[in-house]
Amino acid sequence: MSFLLSYARPALLALALGATAPLLAAQPPAQQETQVPGVYRLMVGQMQVTALHDGMTRLGAALLAGAPAERIQARLAAQFLAAPEGVSTAVNAYLVHTGTQLVLVDSGAAACFGPSLGQLLANLRAAGYAPEQVDAVLLTHLHPDHVCGLRDAEGRAAFPQARVYVPKAEADHWLDKARMAASPAEAQGFFRMPQEALAPYAKAGRLQVFEPQALDLPGIRAQSSPGHTPGHSSYLLESAGERLLLWGDIVHSHAVQFALPEVSIEFDSDKAQAIATRRRVLAEAADQSLLVAGSHLPFPGVGRVKREGEGYAWVPLEFSPLPSR
Repeated sequence: MSFLLSYARPALLALALGATAPLLAAQPPAQQETQVPGVYRLMVGQMQVTALHDGMTRLGAALLAGAPAERIQARLAAQFLAAPEGVSTAVNAYLVHTGTQLVLVDSGAAACFGPSLGQLLANLRAAGYAPEQVDAVLLTHLHPDHVCGLRDAEGRAAFPQARVYVPKAEADHWLDKARMAASPAEAQGFFRMPQEALAPYAKAGRLQVFEPQALDLPGIRAQSSPGHTPGHSSYLLESAGERLLLWGDIVHSHAVQFALPEVSIEFDSDKAQAIATRRRVLAEAADQSLLVAGSHLPFPGVGRVKREGEGYAWVPLEFSPLPSR
């Protein structure tokens, strides 16, 4: 009898599984639509830097100029990015824990550019920090995707304890109400949005306009990098012999502007100056093997630049755990 059962058991099991298979197949688990938090940490000497993803926007190839359209399209196609609806482009910000202060570089777009952006505060919290803990916000420039996140949904200061630092040439341009009034109607929003974003901090006496060479934050130096906007600035972190350049909007299209640094984007206020600045910064980054981070590079936007042919190539940082201490 036991001999028969040893052969019967597999058959009975197969029958049982067969009977339940249609039921299991009819009820698959639901697909999960929530992405993981947009957070990535790395160490720069004793400083901890957390990349924060604010979301994405789409930039069409028609916004790029300075090279033949077919050459631009070829660069996009080589990266599988030749999409008719535009290329998905990240908006990143960077939280720097200096050891004594929590410094945020740029604040994201909040609700200024639609639902695909505005995730910075949620990702800040997912990273283990509260907006109230931020001591300072450094702005690379005053375009809305970098400043609108300074206010919460009720129009209050999103970082109520922070002092906000704005390069003087940026403040002189974008906070000038007479200049805004003299601008075309379609351009006035680019003045109004930073003015509204900074208003709660100005009212509280926590808006600091500074000359880049005069920035006084331990381990952080401002570097003038104009062209994209009049006072566009980058921030160099230095700690224990290591460096990271948070370069803001030096590059918008990684597929095109590394290989063709002569290509500008429609949003550049001074295209010739933006191109000259990009050439200088790319050369310095490549020659010094400098770690850099960009606001519109694929998240987390951290890596190095290498010379390739007559231009450059982007080498993203590989995922790795934080070093043990």
